Amino acid sequence: MSFVIRGLSAEPFRPLFALDDGALAARNIRRVVADADHGFPCRVSLVDAAVGETLLLLPYLHHDAAGPYRASGPIYVREAAGVSAVFRDELPPSFPRRLLSLRAYDGDGGMRDADVVEGQAARSVIERMLADARIAYLHIHNARPGCYACRVDRA
Repeated sequence: MSFVIRGLSAEPFRPLFALDDGALAARNIRRVVADADHGFPCRVSLVDAAVGETLLLLPYLHHDAAGPYRASGPIYVREAAGVSAVFRDELPPSFPRRLLSLRAYDGDGGMRDADVVEGQAARSVIERMLADARIAYLHIHNARPGCYACRVDRA
C-alpha cells in the first residue's frame, strides 16, 4: 500500500516567531533553543532540530474532528523550517529511533485501529492499516511523550 507523510505548513507559524516572549506566553507558546540533537522534532520539516536552533513549543489542534477523538497537543516548529516535508513510501529519518503510536481513523474521525511499534517497524503497520478500506488516514505520535508527529495518507 503506497502512502505519503507530510509535515505541517510553515505559514501559520511564521508570524509567531516575530512575537516577543510575553505575547507568546499569552498564547501558551514558548520559545526554546534546542540543547540536544535529539528531542526537538519539528512538525514542518519532520527532522530533529540541531543544538542551538530556535523553535516554538505550542499547542496544536491536530485532529479537528467532531466527536470524541478530537485532539490537540504540544508540537515543536523550527524557526528555520521552510517547505513542508513530504515522504512517499518512506519514513522520516528520525522515526526509526523512536517508539511510535499509530492511530487509524475513518472518514468521520472515528478511531478504527491503533498500535504502538518501534519506529523501524512502522512501515509495515502503516501499510497494514491503510489496506483496510474503512481507514481514511493515520496519525503518528511519538509514543513516550505522546505528542503528535504527522499525518499519513494513501498516495
